[in-house]
Amino acid sequence: MSTNVMMHKRVYQKKDGRILYLYGQKPHTLPALEEGENTGQARSHARWHPLRQEWVVFAASRQGRTFLPPKEYDPLAPSKPGGFPTEIPFEDFDIAVFQNRWPSLSPQAGEPPEGLAIPTRDAKGDCEVVVYTPEHSGSIASLSPERRELLVQVWADRYHDLYAREHIQYVMPFENRGEQMGVTLHHPHGQIYAYPWVPPILQKELEAFQKSPVLLDLLPHLGPYTVLEDEHTIACIPPYARYPYELLVFPKRFRPGLWTFSTAETQSLARMLGQVVQKLDNLFHKPMPYVMALHAAPKGAEAVFHFHVEFYPALRTADKLKYLAGTEIAAGTFAMDALPEETAQVLRAVEI
Repeated sequence: MSTNVMMHKRVYQKKDGRILYLYGQKPHTLPALEEGENTGQARSHARWHPLRQEWVVFAASRQGRTFLPPKEYDPLAPSKPGGFPTEIPFEDFDIAVFQNRWPSLSPQAGEPPEGLAIPTRDAKGDCEVVVYTPEHSGSIASLSPERRELLVQVWADRYHDLYAREHIQYVMPFENRGEQMGVTLHHPHGQIYAYPWVPPILQKELEAFQKSPVLLDLLPHLGPYTVLEDEHTIACIPPYARYPYELLVFPKRFRPGLWTFSTAETQSLARMLGQVVQKLDNLFHKPMPYVMALHAAPKGAEAVFHFHVEFYPALRTADKLKYLAGTEIAAGTFAMDALPEETAQVLRAVEI
């Protein structure tokens, strides 16, 4: 088990006004290098979907975002003197977090257009990029135990900063991994969206938690579905899984968010996230594409909402993707061809 990692934080304002946070086990004191061109102001707004009763964000500027650049033009790598100016104008770092150059949600999002036949509103939130490592390749599984623990502390700090803003109602760190999931940069990284409303899936989860402690009620019954567990944390394929190797990771004691975790719980979650990704990668002997999302309490729901991490792996066999088709996309009803208790047994047997 790793020792408690001390986190240091440096706040740096880029010349285009965006904020860069440098987190490390030691204070970051390197001098800044040359930066790239200014990006201009992000523009986005939201329109109400009257049939689904949810907000849709429109951010046309995102069409121009970087798409699978070669390694020498990796925008998430450390900058080098006289070299390609990256998003991080320093020669080294441990973990870097910065405001996205092409955000869907932004503090300066602007006002929606007038005269539309449906309700509109601003999309004033924030979108941040979380760079796990200065290395061009790797994953949560390949990070050192200390770096993974630092990453969990970084997420907790971003929750604290973003929830302190009056207009932010929900904060979600997540990772899209693999080109099959639409990833446009190979460098190991995740994102954080800070919403000015509670998104519909989280609203449904909140309503469930308001009725009962759903995950704690499930806990005694998860034996056949458990993949990994220790004193503090459990990782399982839930009995209601909608993807063959979907995983749910959550603390065994009620916790609304990472900001309430003890040191031991932080270490446990960091270790288990690495082991989960390692199992997924070893399952078919290649990197597993997935979406990972951290679900913490929306603002004001800290008394009932139980923190959990959801993994949605895209592969159902070594060479077949789990595609969302008519019943999933058009009706919202998932159809599964694998039993969770069987896939849990398979994944449980995968060595790490």
